[in-house]
Amino acid sequence: MTKTYPKIRIRNLSKSFGSNHVLRNINMDVMEGTSFVIIGGSGSGKSVLLRCILGLMTPDSGTIEIDGKNIFELPYSEQAEKLQEMGMLFQNSALFDSLPIWENVAFALLNGHRKNQPRISRARARERANRVLELVGLDADNIGDLYPSELSGGMQKRVGLARAIASKPEIIFFDEPTTGLDPIMGAIIDNLIVDCVKKLGSTTIAITHDMASAQRIGDQVAMLYKGELIWQGEAGELMQSENPYVHQFTHGLYAGPIKMEMKV
Repeated sequence: MTKTYPKIRIRNLSKSFGSNHVLRNINMDVMEGTSFVIIGGSGSGKSVLLRCILGLMTPDSGTIEIDGKNIFELPYSEQAEKLQEMGMLFQNSALFDSLPIWENVAFALLNGHRKNQPRISRARARERANRVLELVGLDADNIGDLYPSELSGGMQKRVGLARAIASKPEIIFFDEPTTGLDPIMGAIIDNLIVDCVKKLGSTTIAITHDMASAQRIGDQVAMLYKGELIWQGEAGELMQSENPYVHQFTHGLYAGPIKMEMKV
């Protein structure tokens, strides 16, 4: 039976740092199995919103529900369980320099522990890591025992994706997944994200400045501007939006309602 309530439900979420109102009364629904992309300029509140959803930052007001439960009202043990149901692809891949590639991929399998699931042996964890590396187009036999510094940026990003999906998370977060990549490698990573997420059936949230990436990986897109959600719609409608802020941002126009402060 298909669920009709959101996997992630955000209501009236606000967060300030002193007089800086970073998030203002955000309302957002992310349905199960969908890919939700958040766009916006630097300082628009994207990263703070992501940290709040991850439970890494507490908002000043409002609620974030995952599977109908307000994560900020859960006991610590239940919050930890929710975190272990999530995967994350970091902007800079954030691989552990001191661990070989296969251990980076298997990190959550070796160090996490979900309720009602037995701990996994190192041998089983490596088997799983090898399979996931193959999913993202990497030869585990050739790179499994290498270290992150021995890989190119594009390969590191693939390893980061492999780590994000290795534990088969229910929710996956992508923080600027194509940053630092050339357009072709960016498209390759986006296609890998789409393929892997479809196979897992996960719900995903991505933040990005890359409009091509937003359209490739997103089902729904929302734009933040000065901490407010100013537009939301289908990814296919993004570039045709008549919202002047969205139009200026997505087309990279100098003229428009968004004024950039130039400091010299």
